[in-house]
Amino acid sequence: MTNTNPIPETMAAVQLIGHGGLEQLLYRTDVPTPVAGVGDVLVKVGACALNNTEVNIRIGWYDRAVEEAVTEELGRSGRSDDVGKAWDGGAMAFPRIQGASVVGIVVAVGEGVDSARVGTRVLVDPSVRDPELPGRAQILEYLGGDRDGGFAEYVSIPAINAHPVSVPLSDAELATFPCSYDTAEEMLARTELGEGETVVVTGAAGGVGTATIQLAHARGARVIAIASASKEARVRELGVEGFVAREENDLAAAVAVLIGERGADVVIDVVGGDMFESLLLMLRRGGRYASAGAIGGPISRIDLRELIYKDLEMHGITNPTPETFARLVSLVDEGKIKPLLESVFPLSRFREAQGTLLKRSHIGKIVVVPDALLDTSVENQD
Repeated sequence: MTNTNPIPETMAAVQLIGHGGLEQLLYRTDVPTPVAGVGDVLVKVGACALNNTEVNIRIGWYDRAVEEAVTEELGRSGRSDDVGKAWDGGAMAFPRIQGASVVGIVVAVGEGVDSARVGTRVLVDPSVRDPELPGRAQILEYLGGDRDGGFAEYVSIPAINAHPVSVPLSDAELATFPCSYDTAEEMLARTELGEGETVVVTGAAGGVGTATIQLAHARGARVIAIASASKEARVRELGVEGFVAREENDLAAAVAVLIGERGADVVIDVVGGDMFESLLLMLRRGGRYASAGAIGGPISRIDLRELIYKDLEMHGITNPTPETFARLVSLVDEGKIKPLLESVFPLSRFREAQGTLLKRSHIGKIVVVPDALLDTSVENQD
């Protein structure tokens, strides 16, 4: 391993020690610092954003035995049974440092990596892939799930996943882009949303939702947002062409009032649950649907006649392609999309940060920053 800066033998990190409630998250200052392996770079973390996937992993939501939505209560306390699988159905290995949305500085490189990369500021693609596999099946590991991630002072990642960035944004602002924006861009790419088309976006106040709004506008599309009525004013500040409160009794009818009976060209959905059936009703003939989440619940009812006789397309999105992430980095560097940063917490207050995420009262992203970078002194969580 090549490096030009002293790297401590141990570091601060938040470890997930098992499936369950917030008590399974431990802040420690004696975790061994990772080493850059062959083809890897070691990144000193500047900031890392929180995502729903970290909650899902902690409470074992990816296990097919789980059918309920991730409520604040479930997210805080976990389940009483012993379910728990990774996103791909495999068993989780503990302890695990979570955190998929990383920005930082390369401080060391492993064998086979140009030492000139040391000192480069990077935005991290969280999907570790095997390019020899088919395009939609390349992911081998996801940062913070299958390998240690960015809720720490250092993280080791494949060099190919570390994308140089030069835009004058803070680390916390840059950390808002991975996971949410690349997921949103992949859904828009897969559904081929085009200029002048209308897209309905569910969960429009969340990280993926707000990212989708910006990216859809960048494509010249018209956006109809669905979110809690309490968030209407802030969602409208993003320039959406229409808003429907998710509390509406007949969502499809409310959307039809805004866009007409022809229907939407695309639906981008991260909610699922009871809302799903209404979303298919909103689509025009030949419309396209994509989902990358199910915060409203993983089990939905479908009338196959709606799918068949309207010739609909449906896309499930797990992880974006490398081309999508590279395109996202270009959009960031060109200033064509803006970060939506809700709040910043020191890493040592991670439980509080994730508890805030679970309240779902925010718009945009919640980010944690290593304490040393905030010059914050707080007590460890036991």
